[in-house]
Amino acid sequence: MTKTSTCIYHFLVLSWYTFLNYYISQEGKDEVKPKIFANGARWKYMTLLNLFVFLAFWILFLYNRDLIYPKVLDTVIPVWLNHAMHTLIFPITLAEVVLGPHSYPSKKTGLTLLTAASITYISRILWLYFETGTWVYPVFAKLSPVGLAAFFSLSHIFIASIYLLGEKLNHWKWGDMRQPRNKRK
Repeated sequence: MTKTSTCIYHFLVLSWYTFLNYYISQEGKDEVKPKIFANGARWKYMTLLNLFVFLAFWILFLYNRDLIYPKVLDTVIPVWLNHAMHTLIFPITLAEVVLGPHSYPSKKTGLTLLTAASITYISRILWLYFETGTWVYPVFAKLSPVGLAAFFSLSHIFIASIYLLGEKLNHWKWGDMRQPRNKRK
């Protein structure tokens, strides 16, 4: 794709996600919304973040939807919005691989940043639980402390694998985009 069409595509995706965030942030007069979105509001969820959201959400949803997206949410979140948040990220992510090359940092830097982001999000989930006594996702209430640690660890391994897969796909499609380092003597 040309730079112009890539910029237009990115502008459209940004506009779409700006619209979704605006739409999600609007409080309705529905009495169910404030209860569902209490204790951290909508920003406590991983929605709209990345490919990990797509895979984890739909795997858990298909296994037992009440673990991740209880039926009561159907009364508050329209089906199109659920798919906008949890499904559309997949084709958008795939398009990114095809649109143009991405310059990845070293594996150590990339995985360190990913780990920092994971720890930050897990810390927020735990903080919300300790502050409110309510888990962000119902699946966490079903797990023991060891189960939670295993879930968070496996989730991190999973997203690190997706990150490394993305790096490989980028390299396969576009070649190595890293600049060679000057070797010190």
